[in-house]
Amino acid sequence: MKELLVRRTSLSANLKLGSHNHHCKDCFPFAQTNLVKKWSSVGDLGNFINSPKEQKKIDTLFLNLNVGGKLFQIDHRAAARYPVTRIGKLATCLDPVKRLDFCDDFLVLGNEYFFDRDPVVFYHIFDFYRTGILWIMDALCPTNFVEEIEYWGIHINYTQKCCRILFEELQDEIKDYVKTERELQAEVERHDHKEHFEGKWLGDHRRKIWNFVENPYSSVPAKIIAVLSSIFVLISIVAMCLSTVEELQNMNTNGKSCMEYVESVCVIFFTTEYILRLFSTSDVKRFLRTVMNIVDLVAILPFYVQIIFEIFLEEADIHLHHDDIEKMERVGQFGKMLKIIRLMRIFRILKLARHSTGLRAFGFTIRQCYQQVCCLFLFIAMGVFTFSALMHSVEHDIPGTNFTSIPVTWWWAAVSISTVGYGDTVPETFLGRVVAFLCISFGIILNGMPISILYNRFSDFYAKIKAHETLGTPKADTKIRLRERIFNKLADCCKV
Repeated sequence: MKELLVRRTSLSANLKLGSHNHHCKDCFPFAQTNLVKKWSSVGDLGNFINSPKEQKKIDTLFLNLNVGGKLFQIDHRAAARYPVTRIGKLATCLDPVKRLDFCDDFLVLGNEYFFDRDPVVFYHIFDFYRTGILWIMDALCPTNFVEEIEYWGIHINYTQKCCRILFEELQDEIKDYVKTERELQAEVERHDHKEHFEGKWLGDHRRKIWNFVENPYSSVPAKIIAVLSSIFVLISIVAMCLSTVEELQNMNTNGKSCMEYVESVCVIFFTTEYILRLFSTSDVKRFLRTVMNIVDLVAILPFYVQIIFEIFLEEADIHLHHDDIEKMERVGQFGKMLKIIRLMRIFRILKLARHSTGLRAFGFTIRQCYQQVCCLFLFIAMGVFTFSALMHSVEHDIPGTNFTSIPVTWWWAAVSISTVGYGDTVPETFLGRVVAFLCISFGIILNGMPISILYNRFSDFYAKIKAHETLGTPKADTKIRLRERIFNKLADCCKV
């Protein structure tokens, strides 16, 4: 059998060089033998790239960034196009020591700059250096995204206009939501925690009194006090209304009507309740600044001010002479002030908001939607002025018309826009009726605009306030459990 020969290095596989008996496999018979490059496999490519010289060349072309455990490589030239950004400064800085100021750490072994940031957001930062456009994904949190791009030194203006508009709208919505939640938390924040009373005089006793008069969910007696407070408010309001009836005014006992005695009992209850709250509160300054406590104070002050004025008027009547006109006028002025003070008793109805979630939600809704409410009043005022001027210009020449001037026409315009329509003043001409129709149509459209906004806000706030009231507050065990108690008594009797 013919001996197999070792294949020689050659420029051509079919080219035979020399005789078969020549065993020098790496030799060429040509003069430029060293110009022929030896053939090598693709497997040797790793050794070529991993050589120190080539690795150093690659490291100078790319920035190795380790962001939150994820490795990214950015071209030096792409990063240097934005020298104001953090990575741009890192790429353009020639001092290795100063480069450490732009990163959190440096890994010498892998020549990596480490950043303790969110790698998910950095995918969009990395894409920005590649395309020059900062894209925003809807799934990202706007607050977190803004913090990240501010850290990397990239301005929001690098985004497309459409994305930026939607992003800014989402930012405004989140800011409004956070603001509303913060105010809602302050509205329903409880101050009956132990840390609020620790280290204070009679802290434990004051905390029990505070829960008794302020937190109806703390115990059954506290719930009874809350119900009694609401009942006394209603009785006080009914007594104030009935005190204006002439038949009841004549029913006097010891010089005072029955309604005055009822009001005195209600005010005594309100005063006792307010004093207990003021004594047991953990923060007196905050207590005095709270809206509901101000309402409680306004509800009881008119009674005591009225007593002081009545004493003063009695003394003035004793020393009053018939010829002293000046003193009579002064007494008349004090009487008018006394009527105004009595009228302030109507604010007692606001005390119901303390134990009524609906009233509290309504007040909170008005405070949060004050801009929409102010716009509504502005549109109403514009409509009143506009349609009153049009109606006066159309109807003022008609004999015996009621639209004698624009200020007189304001009442008609206000009634028409509110769609009440008393009918006390009506237009007589065809143009006047056209103006009236336009005014009524404008009122219908205007009244329908804020209803959906206010209702949605009210329902949302009502649910949140209701949840916050019971959150973290263990309800009292109000179940009678008659069956269990009977079985327990029977079991005790059988044991005996």
